[in-house]
Amino acid sequence: MEQSIRMVLMKQTIAYQQQKNKTFQRHQVLVLMCRVYVGSISFELKEDTIRQSFLPFGPIKSINMSWDPVTQKHKGFAFVEYEIPEAAQLALEQMNGVMIGGRNIKVVGRPSNMPQAQAVIDEIQEEAKQYNRIYVASIHQDLNEEDIKSVFEAFGPIVYCKLAQGPTGNKHKGYGFIEYETAQAANEAIASMNLFDLGGQYLRVGRAITPPNALLGPSTGSNVLPTAAAVAAAAATAKIQAMDAVASNVAALGELENCLSKLTQPAASIPIVAPAQASSLAAPPVIAPPGLALPAAVVPPPGVAIPQKLPNNIIQPALVQPVLSGPVPTNLSQAQISNRSTVAHQQEAMRRAAEAQLKQQEELQKKLLDQNEPQTLQQQENMSIKGQNARHFVMQKLMRKVDSRVVILRNMVGPEDVDESLQDEIQEECSKYGQVERVIIYNERQSEDDENDVIVKIFVEFYETWEAEKARDSLTGRYFGGRMVQASLYDQTLFEHSDFSG
Repeated sequence: MEQSIRMVLMKQTIAYQQQKNKTFQRHQVLVLMCRVYVGSISFELKEDTIRQSFLPFGPIKSINMSWDPVTQKHKGFAFVEYEIPEAAQLALEQMNGVMIGGRNIKVVGRPSNMPQAQAVIDEIQEEAKQYNRIYVASIHQDLNEEDIKSVFEAFGPIVYCKLAQGPTGNKHKGYGFIEYETAQAANEAIASMNLFDLGGQYLRVGRAITPPNALLGPSTGSNVLPTAAAVAAAAATAKIQAMDAVASNVAALGELENCLSKLTQPAASIPIVAPAQASSLAAPPVIAPPGLALPAAVVPPPGVAIPQKLPNNIIQPALVQPVLSGPVPTNLSQAQISNRSTVAHQQEAMRRAAEAQLKQQEELQKKLLDQNEPQTLQQQENMSIKGQNARHFVMQKLMRKVDSRVVILRNMVGPEDVDESLQDEIQEECSKYGQVERVIIYNERQSEDDENDVIVKIFVEFYETWEAEKARDSLTGRYFGGRMVQASLYDQTLFEHSDFSG
């Protein structure tokens, strides 16, 4: 029973930890859904301009702009993180291609290097479709929930209208959610009220992509189950399992006894007698059937008491087990042979079941020991490095350069030289330095007024980083059609987001 309780406790702990890991993973995916990538930003723009442009869609948690330590300017892209995923979705839908600072910015969603999060994102969005909720942002501070409800209830009956309250509780955060009774009312409200001027501010209205209470986050309680409750639950579960095991064992033993009882019945054509030590007992003579020679020592069936003569001439019955040596008589019935084979199969099955249970216990123990390893993004970010070489390890990571597999070729051709065969020629030439994944020829306009002011950028992505570095070192300074080629490594993040403005 103690072993059973320990096993149940291990299973409970593993299941509890798996549930917490799933909750943390869902929370991390929701955080990821709050971020948008903004590219093709003019180098003259500052963070304040980006904040003012994206603030109408919802409260911004942070803006991360990547800065170049040499030029002391940003690299032309930024990551904007909102407090809720709906704000990021609205910004993605309405800000892509908007001109800011003389350039059309690019706004894309979540980074493509996390494919494992897409399944959780699809699951969250499917749950959100069960509710007819809409998201309303850029609400004036002087308006309250009753004002918003009176405006939006013209499209249909409202289940609830809730504005997000600020930390003090006196003012709201400028956004809220409205749930309608029908999907048609929600769709009509989105189509009619988006960019509607309400109190001097243009409302931003879109569909909610998360279910209610999705952003409550994981519980901050302890990772350890309550001891008293866990032990009591484990004891009750182990008791039930033990009763089920006893019942199944009784049934198995009954079947085994039936098989053994059939084996103890001797064949009708073979009379069995005791060995010579029991000659004093009355026993019928052994009669051999025609054509059959009896073995030298006749073996009694299992469970038969054979009298044994002790030193003081006291006869003591003893149970013997049969050990057959030599061939089995050919006149044994097929039923007896089948029964013996059945017993052997049952013993083998019991042995395999015991081995499987032992293996399962070892796997559970291994999972229980490994449960303290970081399983989520947040745990991995907060993971500490211990040991005497910790500082050296951290310094090595900080000094490590960011690898890039993309080479940008400038001043290689002019706009008039771009034709259908140029891409094949560049791929064939760059294949000398490694495996080329793809070649992209990008025409970048330098001004909105002059259509002829265009420069050609050629991007070559290799399979390995060292191949890109080899191509850069070999191609830079070379002449191609009378032009001196300028080759350099291109930012991998910009390239993966199809941002060729760097």
